[in-house]
Amino acid sequence: MDIEPLEQLPEDWERMLCVVAHPDDMEFGAAAAVARWTGQGKDVVYCMVTSGEAGIDGMHPDECRRVREAEQVESARIVGVEAVEFLGLPDGILEYGVPLRRAIAEVVRRHRPEVVVTGNFRDTWGGRNLNQADHIAVGRAVVDAVRDSGNRWVFPDQLEDGLEPWGGVRAVWAFGSPGSGHAVDTTDTFDAGVASLEAHRAYIDGLGWEHFDPREFLEGMGRQTGQRLGVALAAPFEVYPMGWGE
Repeated sequence: MDIEPLEQLPEDWERMLCVVAHPDDMEFGAAAAVARWTGQGKDVVYCMVTSGEAGIDGMHPDECRRVREAEQVESARIVGVEAVEFLGLPDGILEYGVPLRRAIAEVVRRHRPEVVVTGNFRDTWGGRNLNQADHIAVGRAVVDAVRDSGNRWVFPDQLEDGLEPWGGVRAVWAFGSPGSGHAVDTTDTFDAGVASLEAHRAYIDGLGWEHFDPREFLEGMGRQTGQRLGVALAAPFEVYPMGWGE
């Protein structure tokens, strides 16, 4: 059976904003790519919509929030990201809608990225593996909030103290999407991506994944995607262009 090739993501940009639902979301598919880009001198900012406080059954949300935020900050540092923001919205019960769009639009306007990354927000990961509700809500809101951020008449109350509309986002890239048509070579930065996921040790242990091997997990997707890109290891992305006629 022929393998459908993937197109290389463009790298002619300087500023990226990554907006995902939870601590650990980036590490389950995109951290090695981020390490590649920070290694090129690009500016990458992480924004977590929640703090993942409902993610560990045996840990009270107040303690879980503290632990998971700390793990995410360290995980980001490993791949060269120093700026990590937490919006503090409630974990597990995010809803797509105007409040979520508003919160994300404000972050986009502050950071003025050229590319915005989010996670897969399709209904599944491919096949029968259903996606999680927070992922779907955040991804849908990201696409709309990027467009909102460029319209001064949408959330105009944000445009104070020097904050301006920002219509400079060229595209939203959703990592891990079953609809991915693009990818980036992560062969040289794969180890950093593994270490970044391993930094979420309390979360992984809390899930009871006794035999979970971060390297083995990431290699499965990385090698499959790399084969389609013509390299050893790669990360897949679905590209949503933000310009008219693209």
